[in-house]
Amino acid sequence: MEYVELGAERVPKIGIGTWAMRGEQAYRAMLSALELGYRHIDTAQMYRNEPEIGRALADSGVPRSELFVVSKVRSSTLGRQQVLDAGRSSRELLGLDQIDLYLVHWPNSSFPIEDTMHGMNELVQQGVTRLVGVSNFSVSELQAAQRASEAGIFTNQVPYYVGHGQPDLLPYCQQNGVLLTAYSPLARGQLAGGRRMRRVAAAHGVSASQVALRWLIQQPMVAAIPKASDPAHQHENLQVFDFELSEHEMMDLGSR
Repeated sequence: MEYVELGAERVPKIGIGTWAMRGEQAYRAMLSALELGYRHIDTAQMYRNEPEIGRALADSGVPRSELFVVSKVRSSTLGRQQVLDAGRSSRELLGLDQIDLYLVHWPNSSFPIEDTMHGMNELVQQGVTRLVGVSNFSVSELQAAQRASEAGIFTNQVPYYVGHGQPDLLPYCQQNGVLLTAYSPLARGQLAGGRRMRRVAAAHGVSASQVALRWLIQQPMVAAIPKASDPAHQHENLQVFDFELSEHEMMDLGSR
């Protein structure tokens, strides 16, 4: 495993996304992922799978100190007290003493960002979460959140994959010490058919999906959280640390 090191934090560059996983499927997928070596776990209030994720974390036997667990407050409940209630609920449903990172899932202009971040900062002060961040925020929205957060903003989680760049956000994050967490890093299975992707994959003896993930995590301050419930796909997504893309390949894939 490779890590993004940010301050005192070491975040695994490849995590496991759990969107649309529910019930027993979520539980089994998480157990499999943990057994394979995933330690960066992403869920959300909106996914309605926190109890199953928490049960898998408890049953896996993986030491808590090895895990980096992320959840998110839904965008319809971003008032200060709503944020506090949601964070406490997520911690309880996950069965944790403390969440590692709690995010604002989507921006919502109906709630002043100052009120939202006040609630998020209180969650840090109360020990409900160690870190706070945002998801799906533009540069200007991220800047507003940073101004409103005494605890800082650890990450902005956004869609980012080959063919869908973040030309404004990524440089800003890299220059300002904010982790960019790429969700949908495989474009929900849409990336495998590209000619350039296939050519690079053949050159390295890997799959197109592995090339897509390697392209992301080879960039500074970027982690990726591919969703995979099938153990074979989970295993494949972790096998991206024993090859490296050339500068030309990185630029070629990034020019799409």
